[in-house]
Amino acid sequence: MMSKKSKTQAQAPTRGAILKYLAERNQPLTEAALFRAFALRQAKDKKALRELLGKMERDGILIKNRKGRYALPSHMDMIQGRVTGHADGYGFLIPDQGGPDLYLSPREMRNVLHGDRAVARVARVDRRGRLEGTIVAVTERGNNQVVGRYVLENGIGILIPDDQRISQDIVIPPDQAGAAKHHEIVVAEIVRQPNKKMQPVGRIIEVLGEHMAPGMEIEIAMRKYDLPHRWSSGVDDELAQIPDEITADLSAREDLRDLPLVTIDGEDARDFDDAVYCENTGDGWRLVVAIADVSHYVGVGGALDDDARQRGTSVYFPERVIPMLPEKLSNGLCSLNPKVDRLCFACEVQVDAEGELGEYRFFEAVMRSKARLTYTEVAAILVDKALEVLAEYRPLVGHLEELYALSQALRARRMADGSIDLDLPETKIVFDEQRKIERIEPVERNDAHKLIEDCMLAANVCAADVMLRRDAPGLYRVHDQPDPLKIEDIKKFLTDFGLTLGGGRQPKPGDFHEVVVQCAGAPHSHIVQTAMLRSLKQATYSPQNNGHFALGFDRYAHFTSPIRRYPDLWVHRVIKQLLAGKQFDAPDDEPDVELERLADHCSLTERRADEATRDVEKWLKAEYMLDRIGEQFTGVISGVTVFGIFVELTQVFVEGLVHVTGLGNDYFHFDPARHRLTGERSGVTYNLGDQVEVKVVRVDLDSAKIDFELADQTAGRRGRRRRRAKQ
Repeated sequence: MMSKKSKTQAQAPTRGAILKYLAERNQPLTEAALFRAFALRQAKDKKALRELLGKMERDGILIKNRKGRYALPSHMDMIQGRVTGHADGYGFLIPDQGGPDLYLSPREMRNVLHGDRAVARVARVDRRGRLEGTIVAVTERGNNQVVGRYVLENGIGILIPDDQRISQDIVIPPDQAGAAKHHEIVVAEIVRQPNKKMQPVGRIIEVLGEHMAPGMEIEIAMRKYDLPHRWSSGVDDELAQIPDEITADLSAREDLRDLPLVTIDGEDARDFDDAVYCENTGDGWRLVVAIADVSHYVGVGGALDDDARQRGTSVYFPERVIPMLPEKLSNGLCSLNPKVDRLCFACEVQVDAEGELGEYRFFEAVMRSKARLTYTEVAAILVDKALEVLAEYRPLVGHLEELYALSQALRARRMADGSIDLDLPETKIVFDEQRKIERIEPVERNDAHKLIEDCMLAANVCAADVMLRRDAPGLYRVHDQPDPLKIEDIKKFLTDFGLTLGGGRQPKPGDFHEVVVQCAGAPHSHIVQTAMLRSLKQATYSPQNNGHFALGFDRYAHFTSPIRRYPDLWVHRVIKQLLAGKQFDAPDDEPDVELERLADHCSLTERRADEATRDVEKWLKAEYMLDRIGEQFTGVISGVTVFGIFVELTQVFVEGLVHVTGLGNDYFHFDPARHRLTGERSGVTYNLGDQVEVKVVRVDLDSAKIDFELADQTAGRRGRRRRRAKQ
């Protein structure tokens, strides 16, 4: 029973009070009934409640039924979630609380766009056994702006979204087209969202230019994935207050300027986060990992911090970077450039001869990098023993050799403890002076890459350890165990290659690594490692330390890249507070919630950056193949589906589709368990990993898809016989 309030005491209730009352009454209630329940008589109090109810409805917390009554979605068997669209017009509602996705028919998708949040109810189970949903309410729109191609058809302007998950075209009225021309790439603001009867309507706010203009693929990706790429107004003011040279008081910092610290990065790197040094102690090594002291320059809550947090990470496109921090810091004052003084935050750790981490400490310091080395140069010194490079860096060779010995001990220890070391090829797109793609080449992961990786892993483990030991509000890099169903799938997949994943229903990282060792050097090694990677969960950020499955670590955090990753900057701040003697009490609810939000946000920005760069690389590879229509290439079958085979070209590292209708004059049947297509009449079989000869027949730049046809119809049969011989 609600207690009556006097006229002077009555005021609009909180969200919690409304939800509690509706749950107690267990029935939908009108606005008027809620006015009476909370004894609201004054117009301003009724207005406040009316506005709050409207906001709760928009947020999906309440549902307003056809009779105008408010109810709790959970009491109406409603499901809240985010809409994900498909190019063919249908979509799914991904429930917030987990459970099966709801299929949304093209008719239902007229109400929404990909990325919207909505509340739906289960309408029926379709003939394929899927739960089919009906949209009840749209609680949040995911697209305020859309990038795409502007097209004029019979005097009517439409925007065709670049994101094919948005299957509805956006109507552009003549007076809202601005200076846009037919077939130009534009950005439109949606001024009216879609409903069952009407398409979305927009107005053009930015004209990007011709579709094939150099760099247009990056401009599209930045807007498609809503990547922040302009600095906020306060950033320039804050940058102006930061001097071009170090002016900090160095007396409280350790002086590492005489230590032969070096940076080791790729040839085209411009921001240098980390420098390394180690010395032999007789029974092991003393390793120093010096990291750019970004937190000295970027304070909490300022414009620089807000922008860095919003971006979450630097985004690396081919020949272009959207940095997390302005260039004055990322390439200048924070970057550990050679032969200049730089502030750093260092981790010193003792490592024994078996590669076991011992005592460690963190401290603020000043350093001066002795050299800016590349992976190629370091590999030439340590592995190839190239005389010219050895002579150029003679004073540093001994230190590099100790780093190499340390790296091998750390790696051996990690492999012995059970760590997955996948070696998947990466590619680099090389442009000519006109920004036309000259070639696509593999990026070799040599021993110098592994050396830096091992040193960074050691520092990251120490960072996680110090936060855990001091019960600080940590931000950890976590990687959960794979899903049992994925384990069953990958085991079946490996069987077709004569491989076995040990460990029963819960294999350990070492079991996965054993498969990598078994197939090393085999033609199908790349296919197997890619499939195993897809069977694993995605690493994320979390306030809870759940360990890192793939690395085999029970504690792990990101500490070594604060110029380009916000979580690292945050971890620096936490450890600095620990060094200053601050004790962290158990946080109350609000800080705990805020840290959870930060972790989720950083995970999201990482995924967003990965998707954007994948889109750009896929488009560029399609553009590259546009001039090679009719040419023949050797490739490997990298995917098998009911509609054909995907082939990755071994010379240019580009993937395309041979449609099932192009496999031969036969009916082909798909075996999902064994990932193969088999001809009903001919018996020709196409398996993952088979080598085939293909010809480029079509390139669609709008969808970045490449179509091949088989140049040698007997390739599949040969592949089948070769597989049987191995078994």
